[in-house]
Amino acid sequence: MLSDNAPSCTLRVSEPSLLLQGEQLADALAIPLVNSLSEAPQLVLTATHLELQVPAIGGPILVDFTGGKNAHRRQFGGGRGQPLAKAVGLKNGLTPRIIDATAGFGKDAFVFASLGCQVLMIEQQPVIAALVADAMQRAKHHADTSDIISRLRLHQGDAVTYLATLIEADRPEVVYLDPMYPARDKSALVKKEMQFLQQLVGTDNNNNELLAIARQAAIKRVVVKRPRGAEYLADQKPHASIESKNTRYDIYTP
Repeated sequence: MLSDNAPSCTLRVSEPSLLLQGEQLADALAIPLVNSLSEAPQLVLTATHLELQVPAIGGPILVDFTGGKNAHRRQFGGGRGQPLAKAVGLKNGLTPRIIDATAGFGKDAFVFASLGCQVLMIEQQPVIAALVADAMQRAKHHADTSDIISRLRLHQGDAVTYLATLIEADRPEVVYLDPMYPARDKSALVKKEMQFLQQLVGTDNNNNELLAIARQAAIKRVVVKRPRGAEYLADQKPHASIESKNTRYDIYTP
């Protein structure tokens, strides 16, 4: 479901041949299938990809693991020497299993998988999860990313519920959290995009519970991504932190 204050969302197909596929996706997401453009946010299923059109921000949103920023991070992101990799314990040949409990568009999860980790992404918002699932399907058939995608899984649902019901054999070494935080980019476009996404996802009001259950589920550590200088998640001081130019990774023991 969308958050209580979320803008309404519909689904449209770009051509008649996609109608059956569109009906199935609309049913799965519990949103209306329409045949006209809308000023409200609208998922559009095309012959090549799924995108979210948001007229208020002036451009479509789609997830692409084969090109753009994801490809750049895969090729030039610094490998296991980058702060993100160090924070989750990617060192001395260790490759932890990771649950990304606040996956969003899957950017950091994709980095973990590109470095050899098995990663389960959990995303609560069905529309965002659908965009990620579509990107995974496309990347699975791309020579440069098929192996990476084989290490990624996606679960659409509530992270607290999922983590609370893990059996011992499925506990990960690391639980990674990147809760929604106000946009740091000052551009008007990014501000509008982040405002819309915050409306779509809703306010993170279960940080205390999420951090607590993550610490119960993780075998080795919980890593929380925060803007550098931001307050600690749930006002809980971490056991250690790793900083980059604009980001801080807070590390909590189980």
